[in-house]
Amino acid sequence: MINQYLNKIVKGDCIEVLKKLPDNSVDLIFADPPYNLQLQGELWRPNQTKVDAVNDDWDKFGSFEDYDNFCKEWIKECRRVLKPDGTIWIIGSYHNIFRIGKIMQDVGLWILNDILWIKTNPMPNFKGTRFNNAHETLIWASKNKDSRYTFHYKTMKAFNEDLQLRSDWYIPICNGGERLKDTKGNKIHSTQKPEALLYRIIISTSNPNDIVLDPFIGSGTTGAIAKKLGRNFIGIEKEDNYIKVANERITNAKPYVHQTLTYPFETKKPKVPFGNLIESGFVKAGEKLFSKDKKHKAEILANATIVLDDISGSIHRVSAQALGKESNNGWTFWFVDEEEKLKNKECLVECVIR
Repeated sequence: MINQYLNKIVKGDCIEVLKKLPDNSVDLIFADPPYNLQLQGELWRPNQTKVDAVNDDWDKFGSFEDYDNFCKEWIKECRRVLKPDGTIWIIGSYHNIFRIGKIMQDVGLWILNDILWIKTNPMPNFKGTRFNNAHETLIWASKNKDSRYTFHYKTMKAFNEDLQLRSDWYIPICNGGERLKDTKGNKIHSTQKPEALLYRIIISTSNPNDIVLDPFIGSGTTGAIAKKLGRNFIGIEKEDNYIKVANERITNAKPYVHQTLTYPFETKKPKVPFGNLIESGFVKAGEKLFSKDKKHKAEILANATIVLDDISGSIHRVSAQALGKESNNGWTFWFVDEEEKLKNKECLVECVIR
């Protein structure tokens, strides 16, 4: 059922469309909802030019209660369609993000991080009555407390010059050639997000071929980046002019070559019990294992234990006692000394074989 929505923008109210999606069907959600900015009047620069602020009807609500009720409905539906190990990102400003965070917890989402998107080129505070608002906040949450969610920690560390990627992200606001404008030079969408922001979210918390849902897809940034990164997307939008521009943008997005989308740092070698090696004939009872310096020599028994002098037990326990330690990884301690088995064992174990 989910396939009929893949890689499409569905026109309609986000809550009504979300209700049509099956339970546990998407891997990642990015939501950039109305902020309910409550702007009063027009904003003007000191040179008397008008600020192109967010004054769209879709950002206007009658009261905080109306806004809360709206958010509770769409966030609840988002949690329902998330797979058990899926995650959701919601972005907002000081106008709404604290209300959003409470609602996320109320519906059962488990908050993993809050991320500050620090704008390196923010719009000034023209009235000079407050601090310059130079950031927005993203809340990243899993479906449940015990979800085994995707996070490519090692990859993102490499992405960040081998330093842990912190929760403060310095990314410019969307402008220049990336900012979509009409023939008169006006912004097509007042809150278009930079591609760099979505790139970082999608590459760090999803996998190729995953389904990425954006219930407020707007100008199509999520869909375009998902396509580039080999993910599927589902977009929801009710404004015809946004849908037209977003579809054109996504159509023009070029996917990266498939082999560039892998995560070699994150690949975990399979764990193979030592007994499996005996069962499969890669080692045999009666053969010897050696420490790297050959100071220790143990005999393999048919029951997958080994004997070193008067010590017997698993490869881990015996290596630990040989070293006088509480515990030790036997795979890295023990070696075999037969070239004939070099190729076979390399396919199964994580130790170096001589």
